[in-house]
Amino acid sequence: MHITQHRYTLMGEGGSPALAQQGGKHVWREVGRDYPTPTDVEAFERRYQTEHVPMAVEKLGGKSDIVATKVLGSPGGTAPFHRIVEVHFPSMDVLNACAASEGGKETLAHAAAISSGGSPVILVAEDDTYTF
Repeated sequence: MHITQHRYTLMGEGGSPALAQQGGKHVWREVGRDYPTPTDVEAFERRYQTEHVPMAVEKLGGKSDIVATKVLGSPGGTAPFHRIVEVHFPSMDVLNACAASEGGKETLAHAAAISSGGSPVILVAEDDTYTF
């Protein structure tokens, strides 16, 4: 087994991500971006699928892919998040440019607006990839 990449995570809450200068593959990770459990799951999912995903696809310039995970449960009881979303960028410079752009700001604001279970948590991370 060997590590081909390293991961660094910075956490912030609110409308703008905490950014760091690190090398490698970077992830702009959203909970709600990591989204807390919404007060109305069906209404959140409807807005997420019909409004937020198309907005992110259109307005987050420089992204290489988006991974949107719906949390089904947790062995420890209630999961702290309903959705965990990763938006991957090829470099920190591209991530920073996206976050500073009008499209990035609009998408961040929309994420907060649809997150009825609390403010989304923003993470910036660099992945570790293990090859066996």
